[in-house]
Amino acid sequence: MPHIVEPAVPEDLAEIEALLPRLADFEVPAQRAPEELWRGDRDLVRAWSKGNRPDVHAWVARADSGLLGVAVASAREEMLSHAPGFHLEILAVAEAAEGQGVGATLMAFVERAAREAGATMISLHVFSNNTRARRMYQRSGF
Repeated sequence: MPHIVEPAVPEDLAEIEALLPRLADFEVPAQRAPEELWRGDRDLVRAWSKGNRPDVHAWVARADSGLLGVAVASAREEMLSHAPGFHLEILAVAEAAEGQGVGATLMAFVERAAREAGATMISLHVFSNNTRARRMYQRSGF
């Protein structure tokens, strides 16, 4: 599926929010409600869209059919070394675009932005049973 990746703008907020439930589209542990996995991310992108999070960078993948995916990363120092780093907050791809390289393309944009910002590392969190996400991150070198 041909797509372009570009920096997200506040006007993308509704489409970004619509993708957030994809962050819980796997067998969520029984003690967790799926919304718990993305509610904080929703608050983050809302704050970013209002200009309240200058440390947050966001990109969207688009096709003629609409928004295919989103990546959001925050610039933060590495916990132990205090070196500059990025943390991948969100990587969500529309179900219709899954397996089309959208996630990998968005991840490449995050990596490039991290390098350009002088970051020496990128961190991310993923549940062990989120096999789809883990495979994509492993293919990207994580």
